[in-house]
Amino acid sequence: MDLNDKVIVVTGGLGTLGRAVISTAVEAGATVVAVDCVSGEAPSGAECAPAVDLGDVAATNAAFAAIAERHGRIDGLVNVAGGFRWEMVEQGSIDTWDFLYQINVRTAVNASKASLPHIPERGGRIVNISAAGAVKAAGGLAAYAASKSGVSRLTEALAEELKPKNITVNAVMPSIIDTGPNRSDMPDADYSTWVSPQALAGVITFLLSEQAEAITGALIPVTGRV
Repeated sequence: MDLNDKVIVVTGGLGTLGRAVISTAVEAGATVVAVDCVSGEAPSGAECAPAVDLGDVAATNAAFAAIAERHGRIDGLVNVAGGFRWEMVEQGSIDTWDFLYQINVRTAVNASKASLPHIPERGGRIVNISAAGAVKAAGGLAAYAASKSGVSRLTEALAEELKPKNITVNAVMPSIIDTGPNRSDMPDADYSTWVSPQALAGVITFLLSEQAEAITGALIPVTGRV
């Protein structure tokens, strides 16, 4: 997978999956910029933009404009920023639904819109992170699955809208990602069946590459052996 001469932005770039995506994209030759809501140090070979609230339209637009000014353009965007909450509907709060919509859907919409003016005429790539639960939700996942279903529908609609501009929009749909917090939450699980961040990052990097130019509007399950 060749990302030489590509400028890639990764939101949620300082989290576990974001770091894996950045490292894989850097190895493929990309110039990568991490965008996150906190300040920190990006993985080796990448840079980190100043902290930005991706729920804020003006702040997001300004952050992406600054990246494009520094690097000349934005060739690809990976919307990793998001979050998770497990909560049964009967005992839960409607505020959880609003919260997960804001961090999973709104951030992806804002970042996608902010990137579009800076994608060159030859086209570009947008990759979103949906979830396997968006297809069939389990108990306790109603709010989360609904928000990730929103990411899937955003992916499909935006892919159709951007076909004339040669911008592909796809999403990966992981099951359980093998992260430290997930292991802490499920200490008795068989981690070997989960999806490693590196494996998921490999699929995302493929979708950013020229080899994936014929794929758009796809929702790709990456579920390991769960």
